[in-house]
Amino acid sequence: MAVVPLPPSFIIITAHPESPFDREDERNQNTMADVRVPKEKEREQETEVNEAQIAVHWKEEQYYYPNPKFIGQANLSDPDVNERFGEKNFPECFREYGDLLTWDHYWHTTLDTSDAPFWKWFVGGKLNVSYNCVDRHLAKYKNKAAFIFVGELEEDPPVAITYQELYHRVNEMAALLRDFAGLKTGDRVTIHMPVVPELPITMLACARLGLIHSVVFGGFSGEACGMRAADSGSRVLITIDGYYRNGTLTDHKEKADLAVVLAEKEGQKVDKVLVWRRHRGSYASAKPMVEGRDHFVDDVLKNYAGQKVAPVSMPSEAPLFLMYTSGTTGRPKGCQHGSGGYLAYVAGTSKYIQDIHPEDVYWCMADIGWITGHSYIVYGPLALAATSILYEGVPNYPDAGRPWRVAQQLDVNIFHTSPTAIRLLRKAGPDEPKKYDYHFKHMTTVGEPIEPAVWKWYYEVVGKGEAVIVDTWWQTENGGFLCSTKPALDPMKPGSAGPPVPGIYPIIFDEHAQEVKAGSGKAGNICIRNPWPGIFQTIWGDRERFVRQYYQKYNKDPKSKDWRDWPYFAGDGAVHAADGYFRILGRVDDVINVAGHRLGTKELESVCLTVSEIAEAAVVPVADEVKGRVPEVYVSLKPGVSKAGVEKKITDAIETQIGKIARPKKVHVVPDMPKTRSGKIMRRVLSAISNHMDTGDVTTLANPDVVEQIRVMVQGDKPVVKKDVPEDLKRFGEEQ
Repeated sequence: MAVVPLPPSFIIITAHPESPFDREDERNQNTMADVRVPKEKEREQETEVNEAQIAVHWKEEQYYYPNPKFIGQANLSDPDVNERFGEKNFPECFREYGDLLTWDHYWHTTLDTSDAPFWKWFVGGKLNVSYNCVDRHLAKYKNKAAFIFVGELEEDPPVAITYQELYHRVNEMAALLRDFAGLKTGDRVTIHMPVVPELPITMLACARLGLIHSVVFGGFSGEACGMRAADSGSRVLITIDGYYRNGTLTDHKEKADLAVVLAEKEGQKVDKVLVWRRHRGSYASAKPMVEGRDHFVDDVLKNYAGQKVAPVSMPSEAPLFLMYTSGTTGRPKGCQHGSGGYLAYVAGTSKYIQDIHPEDVYWCMADIGWITGHSYIVYGPLALAATSILYEGVPNYPDAGRPWRVAQQLDVNIFHTSPTAIRLLRKAGPDEPKKYDYHFKHMTTVGEPIEPAVWKWYYEVVGKGEAVIVDTWWQTENGGFLCSTKPALDPMKPGSAGPPVPGIYPIIFDEHAQEVKAGSGKAGNICIRNPWPGIFQTIWGDRERFVRQYYQKYNKDPKSKDWRDWPYFAGDGAVHAADGYFRILGRVDDVINVAGHRLGTKELESVCLTVSEIAEAAVVPVADEVKGRVPEVYVSLKPGVSKAGVEKKITDAIETQIGKIARPKKVHVVPDMPKTRSGKIMRRVLSAISNHMDTGDVTTLANPDVVEQIRVMVQGDKPVVKKDVPEDLKRFGEEQ
């Protein structure tokens, strides 16, 4: 899809009709503004509520352009890329990504659709992922840092791990897994660890042997870990005794004991628990080691010092890892990612969208326990011989200046984080970046839509007006980026992810499988018309659920082997602007239907953040006898500001920018938001409080005490528990 940038002086100004179903403004190339006055009759006729539609009120923002210095050094500066990766060249266009890797045997079929929609990429090819991420770089980069580990305690100096050292440590761990743990190709291994160097070392050791690893986010409970171990059939659990969070050495080993018990209840016996130690020779846990089951990795590794393990040559379509989604209800869903296709895709997008060169110092602040960490901390950057920062702790410890001190000290020039972290840092230290002499050439935002106001702070303050921003959209199931600006070729637009990345062909459908055209102003369900190398292969052990959840909705023929008949249903709402850019509105389940008007919570939250006092906002649905559902708003304030008049300012802003239909039932100013250990606001908990439901288990939150504070503020000391709560309110805020 071609994107035609407007000249830098051109600014689009649009007006917002009150009705959520009115068509968004058409662009007038001859004037600086085009204000369309909706016809009342058209409003009255718009009575049918389409479940795919979400009201769209965000205005189109002005473009921001990459600077010439960045363009001059970019990996991708050839505008012909759109043609090369166009549909007429699909799927062979992805040979460009496949050729970034070293193959033991070259493939004979780029895309095999014979078992649609279980796509197979680079069929006939054989390779080893660990070899591609480590061994092949030694000739040129053996003394270059692969990782620089930054512990949370600021007094501890950073530790560099060269590619040569990484090679030795991966080999020794692979020997331990093979000979001590008795693991063989195809076995599954569950890993429950934080961001420490031993985590990617363990992952790469698994990949070296053809083991399938399943990394569980360190902040998850032992029970959550055990459920995943049981589902994957893991008989070995690899963990750590403790790690630092907010300056405290936490006890992590206790979770392993719970995980083993839960797994056994689910029918899976864990034979060995391998325990890394945060400080070698010192044990951080109060839980005793279980004789015969638990083993300190550093003690056992002594028996494998200097050993080399030949990388196992794996078929391209062989599974590499399982990544479980983090829903809190129901059985976890194991997304199975393959070897050749996945590695090719994350290498290609790391090179062309992240613009990673071997000379760069790259910092992705995600946790490796999420797909972002797998794709854009471990596998993608290592495939390109990058130098990456591994940061153990929370971004604002001991204060909000910590990330910028790290960036200055280590000369980081590519920065990658989430809107959640950006909002947190903006709230805690809005002027902190100005105090430090670092210079980013490139910044990424990932994980959820970013509000224009937050985007502009990220660009102007964090990026100092120098860095390009890629606002990426993708999911756990996708392996890598789906929508993003190409950083040297496309202008940036706050609030919009941008066009599809090369080789991705999105479409927006309504509930009747009719395309919602670009520029219509209507939202719908964003789908991808074609497979791509990074797409997950299946749900572990549940092929039927895989088809039903992701492909059945818009499938044209269940027996077809033509990829064109199998659009991928992402489950996100989006709008397609006339310039080809996609604006992601969030999960289609995270929508509030107010008297037939479907309002996206993300847009309501974005309006809240236009009020200067507001640091964070969350919007949840509340049952209403007349309108069905109405929004309720939770906000936290920036430091040092008064809450006086804030509720009215938010209500006025919502009524002005969206309309009276979106008027919140209540605005709650809270001391903090309930958040996961990774910083994500738990809207499920807030919805439960607003609707007088049980908040469920909140012990794994980063700040569980705030839940009761908020509950008392909203419900009083004696809450009345409602019965027969509608299913949509029970499900709101659950991850899919």
